[in-house]
Amino acid sequence: MIKSRLKTVILSSLAVFLAASLIKFPQQAFDASIRGLNMWWEIVFPSLLPFFIVSEMLIGFGVVRFLGVLLEPFMRPLFRVPGVGGFVWAMGMASGFPVGAKLTARLRQEKQLSRIEAERLVSFTNCSNPLFIFGAVSIGFFYNTSLGIILALSHYLGNFTVGLIMRFYGKESKGNTKEKKKKVSIRAALAALHRTRIKDNRPIGKMLGDAVLSSINTLLMIGGFIILFSVVNKLLFEMGITGFLALFVKDVLRLLHLSEGLSIPFIAGIFEITLGAQMTSQVQDAALMQQAVITSFILAFSGFSVQAQVASILAETDIRFLPFFLARIMQGIFAGIYTLLLWKPLYPEVFEGRPSSSLPGGDGHFSILSAFISGLPKLGPLITLGSLIIYILIAFRSINRDPKKLL
Repeated sequence: MIKSRLKTVILSSLAVFLAASLIKFPQQAFDASIRGLNMWWEIVFPSLLPFFIVSEMLIGFGVVRFLGVLLEPFMRPLFRVPGVGGFVWAMGMASGFPVGAKLTARLRQEKQLSRIEAERLVSFTNCSNPLFIFGAVSIGFFYNTSLGIILALSHYLGNFTVGLIMRFYGKESKGNTKEKKKKVSIRAALAALHRTRIKDNRPIGKMLGDAVLSSINTLLMIGGFIILFSVVNKLLFEMGITGFLALFVKDVLRLLHLSEGLSIPFIAGIFEITLGAQMTSQVQDAALMQQAVITSFILAFSGFSVQAQVASILAETDIRFLPFFLARIMQGIFAGIYTLLLWKPLYPEVFEGRPSSSLPGGDGHFSILSAFISGLPKLGPLITLGSLIIYILIAFRSINRDPKKLL
């Protein structure tokens, strides 16, 4: 009872503190809110929406179950999760946060995963996508294409390592033990695909409409969290709390022989991944290797903003958030270590002097990627606006068919 009352007092105090901060710094909060909205409007929504819709359709048609049967011999021994985890892992790497959590929660609701298996799976299937690592961070912030290779390898190796460690989390159920002994074949996979499609007897139009509604609902929630944490991060900086916390971080960085100037970007990255990576790239008194280590940790930890998105998604199921949070800390540490280990063999130029920040003109692949990143803010709002109009039309049609949804 006392613990519950104390929790109520703490949460209420935080809410009052946040409200008072908004009143104290209205202009700064407004600017931060616009920054978060632009990020969601221009980049996040148009880049994630196709993955969300396609993944919902693949689940409904039974393709995920088909892949699950085929990938069982790979995923079960390595990570102690069913083969459907291979689909979640691949989609998580391709599309980024928080697709892994979204798909894991969806499969848990479909009862294709046990709770322990879902907690293992969600711990290593949430990661930054290559477009963000190479485009936004490597090219957009550091203007250095070579750095993206090290950041990506460190990030995904850290993810893989966390998956191997989390396989020891929880106890194996009797049902899973029996499932290991089953023989896998193409015929069994096709049979599983057909059974899943027959079980979900929705027409294609209904399935597509449900996929759009579910995907946009999730993206609206994500947008709210991005704006909220962008404002919170700015308010903490204006009130000097970020600088106060940076005093303790400086001691840790000093022990690790890293520049103390990275302390404030590190704190910012703990709350919001994009702002932290951008501020890290702007620190002048830090070596590029030190910036890469901090950026790797920030990318792997993913920030409280992304973690709040994941917590909101997992709240719809019985999947616990704590294993995911501990996995983010582990991946951050592993990603930083891998960056140090990979730096010398993959980035020898750093020992002869800090490389130029200009992009190599002859790199055609990265030139195309850079052009795509620079053009996304122009096309992104059009994609977002068009999708929201479609969402409203589908929702309005659904309400007309079933007026009880208004209640």
